[in-house]
Amino acid sequence: MEIKKLLFVTKFEGLCYDALNTLLMLRHAALEHVIFLNVIERDKIAMQRGSGYLKEKEVKLKETANIRFIDWAENLFEMGLEVGAYMEVSRLIPEILKVVKKESPDLIVIGRSHKGRLKQLYAGSDVTELMRRTEVPILVFKHMMEDNILPEKLFDRPLFATNWSETDKKTVEFIKGLKNVIGEIHIMHVVKESALKSPNAHEVQKISKTERKRLEDLCDELEEAGINARPHVYVGDPQKQIERAAKEYQASMIILGSSDKAAILERWVGSISKNIVDNSVFPCLLIPGKKDI
Repeated sequence: MEIKKLLFVTKFEGLCYDALNTLLMLRHAALEHVIFLNVIERDKIAMQRGSGYLKEKEVKLKETANIRFIDWAENLFEMGLEVGAYMEVSRLIPEILKVVKKESPDLIVIGRSHKGRLKQLYAGSDVTELMRRTEVPILVFKHMMEDNILPEKLFDRPLFATNWSETDKKTVEFIKGLKNVIGEIHIMHVVKESALKSPNAHEVQKISKTERKRLEDLCDELEEAGINARPHVYVGDPQKQIERAAKEYQASMIILGSSDKAAILERWVGSISKNIVDNSVFPCLLIPGKKDI
């Protein structure tokens, strides 16, 4: 799958042109069109006693966004890219889905959710809701340190954590479309400790060797597509081990398939992908599973 059109969702505060600039290497992976979306949350233009709806504030915020987008677009035009922009007063996720339906992007870029934990518990994070409602891959962009240092080469050393799901097959095809921008990819599978409780050491080694062979076969498949890949087997809690591997191999991002859990169960129990998106310092590329529509 090639990334020809990118939807860049920004509120400006945490996701600005410097972040977009790190994604422009995707031009080597067929990128030709960037769509900007700025959603002004309604509470920023809330009705106040005696004044009603603040139309003037809406106009000012839209015009500010327009000025920023024009400046960004001029830079992209010089690179030969097509550009589009949307500025709306609305709720974030419905507006993203509306633009996705109209523009059919190949990748959505969004910042991490800033909702509080209690609000996420009842309403879900923006990213979790988006994953449930679209099949378009989602890149959750993060500045990797508190002082807003950007990941230098976002696609240089990704870490792909696979659990051999159907969604992971889709993820592999997506990765192949990035062959011209990926430097080296690390592929890992985490064996849960419960699978290794057999007192028979031979059985434990057999499980480890089986998983290693599956990873090596996947690496060979990616090597044939022109991507340098390295396999790794870890044992333990998947979330902790994925984070550990990302640090050990200095990953530039973590690639994950979405959870197959029902939405309400995921909201209360959590999922590996959701927890890593919410808590990890690493940017995350999420590949949602197929939706039953």
